[in-house]
Amino acid sequence: AASDTTRYRPLFEMMVNTGLRRGEALALTWDKVDEDEGVLRIDGTLARVAGELVVTPPKTARSRRVVSISATVQEVLRQLRQRQRVERLRAGSQWHQTGFIFTTELGMPCDPRNALRALKVSAEKAGLPSAVGLHTLRHSAATAMLTNGVPLKVVSDVLGHSSIAITGDVYGHVAPEVATDALAKLGAALA
Repeated sequence: AASDTTRYRPLFEMMVNTGLRRGEALALTWDKVDEDEGVLRIDGTLARVAGELVVTPPKTARSRRVVSISATVQEVLRQLRQRQRVERLRAGSQWHQTGFIFTTELGMPCDPRNALRALKVSAEKAGLPSAVGLHTLRHSAATAMLTNGVPLKVVSDVLGHSSIAITGDVYGHVAPEVATDALAKLGAALA
């Protein structure tokens, strides 16, 4: 709710609902969205290189992946398409047809630094710690998946980690809660 007034709210929603890295989300182009299949094709990351925003290959081979999207993400994408139509008309000849999903008012790719600033302002407005960053949204997605019973291997695949061991190492703090729940379910099943 604290991010309602920023143009980056859809980015925040996308990240927390998919577990994408900041650069992966910002590198998305409309041709990477398959609405019929309900998936996003992740094959690049937006980064600043020598002062320019460029799409570079993903971190690892496993980072190149297909991510399923929920009805929430489909609605975010629908609203973004509509917003871009309006902004394209408003910008007229100043519009840059880049194909990016997350753009400025003139169609250029969003700068990751501006997205981070917008999240920091929103987090402060919501009374959240100053340590909140865009990667926090990825961590929130992973933690929510694990605490809701999504298997570690699936979470690892969704996040594009190079191995399940990385996912286990990073999200090991969730394991006790998940293990307690699993044993409770086992006990109930055997009763």
